[in-house]
Amino acid sequence: MIHVVFNRNDDNSIHSFTMEGHAEAGPHGKDLVCAGASAVSFGVVNAIAEICDVRLDVEMKGDGGFLRCRVPEKLESGTYEKVQLLLEGLFFSLKTLEEQYGQFIRIKS
Repeated sequence: MIHVVFNRNDDNSIHSFTMEGHAEAGPHGKDLVCAGASAVSFGVVNAIAEICDVRLDVEMKGDGGFLRCRVPEKLESGTYEKVQLLLEGLFFSLKTLEEQYGQFIRIKS
């Protein structure tokens, strides 16, 4: 199972998220839940880099079963708002996956 945890600040903004585990919803290379979660997550990380010119602090381990991303501190407020919008989009995209495939992915915030 994939477990995703969004860590939030006191104002409910996202300061980091961690994704770990494997969905095991299908054979290796044909697991649609894993592919969907990975595509959405890396798409948002890349969008933040390209659109906002912000590099998240990214940590990956193992065979693709661990991803942690942290928002850098002291971003300009307009940039921070864009980063937050994209991260909230990630949260709701993953929640949609959870609604459809809850036996393979869990989201906590």
